[in-house]
Amino acid sequence: MLDTDPRVSAPLSAREPFAQAYRWMLLARLLEEKLASLYRGGKIHGGVFLGKGQEALSASLGMALRKGDIFAPLIRDQAGRFAFGEDILDAVRTYLGSKLGPMRGREGNVHRGRPREGCYPMISHLGAMISVVCGGLMARRFKGETGVVGATCIGDGGTSTGSFHEALNLAAVEKLPLVLVVANNQFAYSTPNSKQFACNDLVDRAAGYGIDGHKVDATELDACLDVVGRAVERARTGHGPQLIVATLLRLAGHGEHDDASYIEAELKESALGRDCLREAECALLERQWASAAELDAWREEALRQIEEAVATVQREPAPDPNAENWCALSTPHLDDTFGH
Repeated sequence: MLDTDPRVSAPLSAREPFAQAYRWMLLARLLEEKLASLYRGGKIHGGVFLGKGQEALSASLGMALRKGDIFAPLIRDQAGRFAFGEDILDAVRTYLGSKLGPMRGREGNVHRGRPREGCYPMISHLGAMISVVCGGLMARRFKGETGVVGATCIGDGGTSTGSFHEALNLAAVEKLPLVLVVANNQFAYSTPNSKQFACNDLVDRAAGYGIDGHKVDATELDACLDVVGRAVERARTGHGPQLIVATLLRLAGHGEHDDASYIEAELKESALGRDCLREAECALLERQWASAAELDAWREEALRQIEEAVATVQREPAPDPNAENWCALSTPHLDDTFGH
């Protein structure tokens, strides 16, 4: 009998994107573990929000986009940031408040980006970035640019906000090439889905806006690469906004300040509680796409990059409030070509 398990029968040509996505996931996971350690040691001011359990979804989105696209990552999108081109120094510099970082040490540690390169700094995770991406896409349209996709992510809780509705309604009416990824991690901070929305599934909302809806099990990297990739391609080829609802479980608290005691053990032990990084690692070994020695080497390389970045940034200066010119970064002498 033929083996129909896609994790075994997937063509070898799928190895490269799968392995690359895994390496972005791994780098993001290890960096965030380091950041959590620095936070607990009092070296980071502000919140630290881990993407543990969301890396497969995030990496898949970052990889599906290309240069010239718009990406507005949120608080659990480190893997997607890396896949879209963020330098590890940008991340570490922002968390540690270096004045050499993209926000010059003057913003909260998750509000970072390089707009001229298509990576928008986050305003809020509560739906605000959807309208910002829509604005960017409208600007590209007015300039006559085609083939551009704009993407952002949101949690299940953010879908209950007015910002979500207004922006998605605009995108639908204007048929913008927007890809909106909803990471349904079952809780809006500590509020469970049952107390948050009455529809059977958040993907049902797509029909109400007249747009395409997609569902994906975000614990499976294969599924994320496939579904997210197809949605981005549909947006790019004129099919209008695409809503992706991904099911997963946040494998950490809302932030490092939260012990997630409200998440029941039964849910953690369910299929939703599977670790996407571990699942991807097992798939690589089962398919013989990577050996145990290769996995160890990838981990060591990621750790080396992280330690070098942290050591570099810890030697860099913080902004001096007595010497800083606190003008907006859009002013000519402080634009994002600084330091390049």
